[in-house]
Amino acid sequence: MKSFGLAIWGDDNFIIKKDTVNINYAAKPSLLEITQEIRDKGYKGPLLLRFPHLIEKQIATLFSTFEKAKEEFGYTGNFQAVFPLKVNQFPNFVHALMDVSKNYNYGLEAGSKAELIIAMTKTPLGAPITVNGFKDKEMISLCFIAAKMGHNITVTIEGLGELETIISVNAEFNGDIETPITPKIGVRIRLHSSGIGIWAKSGGYSSKFGLTSTELLEAYEMLKKHTLLDHLWMVHFHIGSQMGDIAPLKKALREAGNIYAELKKRGADALGAINIGGGLAVEYSQHEDKQERNYSLREFANDVVFLMQDVAKSKGVEEPDIFTESGRYIAASHSVLVAPVLELFSQEYTEKGLRLKEINPPLIQELYDLFNTMSRERAREYLHDALDHMESLLTLFDLGYIDLEDRSNTEILVNLIIKKAIALLKDEDSDELKKLQDRIQEKYLVNFSAFQSLPDFWGLAQHFPIMPLDRLDTKPTNPASIWDITCDSDGEIGFNRDFPLYLHDIDVSKEEYFLAFFLTGAYQEVLGMQHNLFTHPTEVVINFDKEGKYQINDLIEAQNLMDVLDDLDYDTNLIDKSLKYKIEESTQLDKEEKRELLGKLYLYLSENSYLKTIQAIDEKY
Repeated sequence: MKSFGLAIWGDDNFIIKKDTVNINYAAKPSLLEITQEIRDKGYKGPLLLRFPHLIEKQIATLFSTFEKAKEEFGYTGNFQAVFPLKVNQFPNFVHALMDVSKNYNYGLEAGSKAELIIAMTKTPLGAPITVNGFKDKEMISLCFIAAKMGHNITVTIEGLGELETIISVNAEFNGDIETPITPKIGVRIRLHSSGIGIWAKSGGYSSKFGLTSTELLEAYEMLKKHTLLDHLWMVHFHIGSQMGDIAPLKKALREAGNIYAELKKRGADALGAINIGGGLAVEYSQHEDKQERNYSLREFANDVVFLMQDVAKSKGVEEPDIFTESGRYIAASHSVLVAPVLELFSQEYTEKGLRLKEINPPLIQELYDLFNTMSRERAREYLHDALDHMESLLTLFDLGYIDLEDRSNTEILVNLIIKKAIALLKDEDSDELKKLQDRIQEKYLVNFSAFQSLPDFWGLAQHFPIMPLDRLDTKPTNPASIWDITCDSDGEIGFNRDFPLYLHDIDVSKEEYFLAFFLTGAYQEVLGMQHNLFTHPTEVVINFDKEGKYQINDLIEAQNLMDVLDDLDYDTNLIDKSLKYKIEESTQLDKEEKRELLGKLYLYLSENSYLKTIQAIDEKY
């Protein structure tokens, strides 16, 4: 059985039962069963499956782990968390998030006006809202409105100009009011400590956000001068997303803790919280020796609590409340992208594809003999001979001495010899054999867009766990590269010797084969781009009833062609009229043909951009 590294990245969320991958919850249905039920309703193309119970699991685990750490160290501050909306703003996710987090006083973080409106609408009164990022007067005014609505909102100062605007807006909203209502105020600090990896620039003196020590002291004086010091509530920092190493966080915690303590001792009596930002990493790796995170959640929580307590004790100040914004940790595991394989592009390299003649060029005949007589003892020698023959034969073709059939036979025979050699020498872990797998990799054309559904793979080379939905009782043998259906050579997850993926040899004309892409719930949807106008895939929410049976809810179908064009500000009414006019004015068609053509046109315009297999078209029509 091939597990595809499930024990490394799966966090016990999925299990393999017989030959399928199943949800490890309630009645434990298979992803294949759910996928087939949705497709039977007529929804083809890629599917995004959301599992709210996995959101709840992450929230519960985060809170319980920090509570255990507090109890172990006798920590007196509170633990609170907010979800940064930039990670996933899609309604089906946000609605599920707020529904399953009711018992945790869980809040939202906003970094734009639109996100702030979502936070003001969806966050329960009393649960925290934090507002980060650059802000103008209008956005700060929305924060004051939220506070007057009763929200527990903290507006974080990213620069002194924002503080000046806060002072101005406060005078506008509370100038003549006897009992003023003002948001809590936070200060984002620019640490000299930096993170590591792709997002290391989120920390350090050259980072985009935060106040230097000099600016922080000036902000303190401005707050004091304008009688807003009693609203200074939070110190905030962030050293980067997907923090694979715990060491930089420890350094940043001490630095931020000392800044918190110095402000408290200076007279910021209302200051009571440190927001450590995000960064809690998700394990994406499918390979034991390539893991991305060197710490556990327990170690993360223990380090945060211990270091905050240690700094507070040494400085003689109260232990702060601890806030986190670990959105990737909360969201990544909740969704699975499922997409059907449409075609395998290298299946012509089989013995059936050979077009041998009665008399073949000597080198081709020798290739055929090498293939048929290869043994384990002479596999490496025959392999080298075959590669040498191929170069000679391709040169002969370029010079016009052999024909196209001979070239085809050369390609097939060399491919077969490489496959046979790798199989015979499978116990050897040589670099040569690993390199040869690139030569025989199978290209799987998969019905999805990497730019739309896995933008971090395209933009950041972030790997995501991939596995088929079934046939898991059979060892996959094809070194696999995955091609999406966009008209772009970057839309490929190539075979990688360092992160090898092997898939099954299947005949898509006779059987369906689905691939699942896991841990796609963080950033991938909101960063997805409509390259070639492929849109967000059809999505569903999978809930479970009291009996443990799954229910398919909140289905949102992928946009049809006209909706996509409308989003790009095309006049779809004009497009409709133009297409209809050109058909009606055609001199090549009779009246009945025009009517039939119009019917087909409108049927196709009602579909989305993703492809349909021949079988799918036959089933639907």
